[in-house]
Amino acid sequence: MAMCQARFSMSQRRACRLVGQHRSTDRHEAPAADPDRELRARLRSFAALHPRWGYRRAHAVLVRDGHVLNRKKVQRLWREEGLRVPQKRHKRQRLGTSTTPADRLRAEHPDHVWALDYQFDVTATGRVLKILHVVDEFTRESLCDLVEHSIDADATVAALDKVVGRRGGHPRFIRCDNGPELTAHTLRDWCRFGRAGTSYIDPGAPWQNPWVESYGSRMRDELLAIEQFDTLLEAQVLVADWRTEYNDDRPHSALGMLTPTDFARRWRTNPPKLS
Repeated sequence: MAMCQARFSMSQRRACRLVGQHRSTDRHEAPAADPDRELRARLRSFAALHPRWGYRRAHAVLVRDGHVLNRKKVQRLWREEGLRVPQKRHKRQRLGTSTTPADRLRAEHPDHVWALDYQFDVTATGRVLKILHVVDEFTRESLCDLVEHSIDADATVAALDKVVGRRGGHPRFIRCDNGPELTAHTLRDWCRFGRAGTSYIDPGAPWQNPWVESYGSRMRDELLAIEQFDTLLEAQVLVADWRTEYNDDRPHSALGMLTPTDFARRWRTNPPKLS
């Protein structure tokens, strides 16, 4: 079309009429610049820097930085740019490997099965207290109540080593849940070196670890729900006193109303003869 106009010195209107082409098809207008180009770039940078913040926080930050714009515009541009908060990926829980299934393991003598569990409380100042329970499933004795602000796998193994020193050896098995402290290599190595089997309960099945769960429930009902601890030291002292009373003075219905200490003493003094 431009050639016709130049060669024959005719107007655009006449040239279009001669070749039968509409005038609008011969107009090449440059596309308008995107007025939101800088804002789009800012949103893309924001999403890359804070992938879980979303467009609402992006809008709040932009307004805080002096931009005047409404939230719906930010939402529209956020959507047009394909930006969105990625869905959370649930961490896969590490499960312990049992040498004997929890539902088949029954304690047959002292130190046959030790059951482990943790429970939590807080001081009067709001600091977390973590308590490690270790219970002999056969005698129902409390072997350990470690109270600290934090207890990791190393602290758990150190507490178990002290129990081993008092009891004169490792248990045949430990029963516990799949908490990170209890499935860590540190505890699994401790079991392997002490030739102790492991019996991990199924996730979400505390009834498979009934004796230590019952013990923790008793402590919660008789001590933790009543006493307010001002300090870690106070919690340690009161828990130790309660544990002594539980072992030495509190009759246990499952033991014929004997205390765990008396039951263990009688069993060791006169163990049943194997036929």
